[in-house]
Amino acid sequence: MNHDRGFGKTKHAMGRFMIGDEDSEVLPRITVFDTMEHEGAARVAASLAAEITAGFGPRGELPLSIVARAGDEVLGGLNASTHWGWCYIRHLWVKEGWRRRGLALRLLNEAETQARARQCVGIYVDTFDEGAASFYARAGFSQFGRIENFPPEHSRIFLQKRLPLA
Repeated sequence: MNHDRGFGKTKHAMGRFMIGDEDSEVLPRITVFDTMEHEGAARVAASLAAEITAGFGPRGELPLSIVARAGDEVLGGLNASTHWGWCYIRHLWVKEGWRRRGLALRLLNEAETQARARQCVGIYVDTFDEGAASFYARAGFSQFGRIENFPPEHSRIFLQKRLPLA
């Protein structure tokens, strides 16, 4: 879906477009999409990435995926990436019958080993699950942020663990 919000010479004021003869400059046309699959989204991402790299140095982002298997069956796994000296855990999942048996901790410990090998100073993660937050706390993570009622009636919890220097 494409919602074109351009009306020629306009001024945006408090959520409404107003025609303005006092402006000699034509304001940019605003276009809204419900997909990221268009040239504008790619240009915004590339432009911001270039500015961030210029200001903070290259991200040096590398993917990290750790999978636990029994034969061909995936029992659990951890997907992460490392960038700017930190490891971000995107997903940590263990099949229901294998939970509370130490597999998640083994996956987390391997992620920590890999993060150290990549010269990371810490690991961070976010979760909506209080039980998962408790698991990370037992593994040495500390909470550094929380968004209440996101998702509704729950919280998004941000945790980090600093890795000791080798």
